[in-house]
Amino acid sequence: MNVDSTSRPIDAGVRIGHVHLKVADLTRALNFYCGILGFELTQRFGEQGAFISAGGYHHHIGLNTWQSEGGSPPPRRSTGLYHFAILYPTRRALADAFRRLENAGVLLEGATDHGVSEALYLSDPDRNGVELYWDKPQDEWPRTADGQLAMTNQRLDLNNLLMEVESQIKLARAHPG
Repeated sequence: MNVDSTSRPIDAGVRIGHVHLKVADLTRALNFYCGILGFELTQRFGEQGAFISAGGYHHHIGLNTWQSEGGSPPPRRSTGLYHFAILYPTRRALADAFRRLENAGVLLEGATDHGVSEALYLSDPDRNGVELYWDKPQDEWPRTADGQLAMTNQRLDLNNLLMEVESQIKLARAHPG
């Protein structure tokens, strides 16, 4: 397939609307996405499917067992989903997600400062790759001398990230109500 270099770019308003995941056990998946990460259940289809979201949206993630109930994850070195990304609005919100993961004993597979964003990498219970991240303000993005993006892959300081949420907790305890 050749890419036509004369074609127009996609509309700048286009966004990825939602992701729909095949899972082996719906209850286990809901415990992870709702119980640990904090998504809200918006609709359930018995024991076979569910829609979940943040902030009252109809659904950001669909979960189903229609073709996968009791199944196993795809083997390594096979095609499929590498990961999907969940964008948090602030660094503090990402820090809260990290605190939730730590409290639940969920292990990270990576934590990276990309210069343009900070990201946590993990797998859900079905070994679907998940990236939790926040975008830094665009005026802080690293650039080359000619203005091109210069993304990085530096180790993210997780202790520094946690300080975002710890300072909020301390402030709330100091000023209750």
